Amino acid sequence: MNWKSRSVLVTGAGGFIGSHLAEALVLAGAQTRAMVHYNGAGRRGWLEESELREEMEIVAGDIREVDSIRAALKGVEVVFHLAALIAIPYSYVSPASYVSTNVGGTLNLLQEALNSRVERVVHTSTSEVYGTAQQIPISEEHPLQARSPYSATKIGADKLAESFHRSFGLPVSIVRPFNTYGPRQSARAIIPTIISQALANEPIRVGNLTPTRDFNYVEDTVQGFLLNAASDKAVGRVINLGSGKEMSINDLAMTICSLLGSDCRIIQEERRIRPSESEVERLCADNHVASELLGWQPNISLLDGLKRTLGWLRDNTQRYRPGVYAV
Repeated sequence: MNWKSRSVLVTGAGGFIGSHLAEALVLAGAQTRAMVHYNGAGRRGWLEESELREEMEIVAGDIREVDSIRAALKGVEVVFHLAALIAIPYSYVSPASYVSTNVGGTLNLLQEALNSRVERVVHTSTSEVYGTAQQIPISEEHPLQARSPYSATKIGADKLAESFHRSFGLPVSIVRPFNTYGPRQSARAIIPTIISQALANEPIRVGNLTPTRDFNYVEDTVQGFLLNAASDKAVGRVINLGSGKEMSINDLAMTICSLLGSDCRIIQEERRIRPSESEVERLCADNHVASELLGWQPNISLLDGLKRTLGWLRDNTQRYRPGVYAV
């Protein structure tokens, strides 16, 4: 797709992946509207310090409010919907907030996108909807298993997106990223949690050590979003974005400590461990659909991505509180 002069909306643009995506769209020449969550301080999330913030239109709102969505969609041709509550531990504490944001907010977006006759909606899913793998690698046909209130709401949002395509002909595609990491990710995610503690010369405090995850650098994930929006073959489809490789949390911690040249003292903390029936033991993507339909493959190896992320966190240690467990 030629992005020059295309009008695009990114919801959740103040977040980790959303901010990288909004910047990529600006660089590609798109007329980019970035929707961030309203707050009284007027902060714009990670876009606050973006060198490209003046080249996009940043609007504040709340996807739970129809008026916010309606205003943000004016004149928009392509929508990337990333706004969501994502922290799994907090979904155990406040599941209703996840329903209102992830399900209700997505419903608002889909209804207003239909009314506005947008050309494409790219909806963001998550590999968490698969639960623990029943077979490896995990294809898009794998059963969906709600292992947490968070994943339950993402399944609901995915099915709403699917239904709006089938019921009303809304041109929706669903991107299902596996464990994205990189600069700007919050300490609620495992890689910045480990790195920030290691940089502070503290013990590595984590939850379960045996689960495996399929880690993907944010630049590759963003490229998958762009290719998805550009492909007519993606409409009505769910497409995994993952490397097809898995690594355990223990091996990840050891790898990071090795890159830092430091010894790892790993401590399992009970409060960081998910309820036993809620844990996702294995995630490893089958990415052949993304490869065949989109021509997408991850280009950045885990080691290279970790080195880039380490460099960024080393320059931004003041943003993290390694001794604090942020639910």
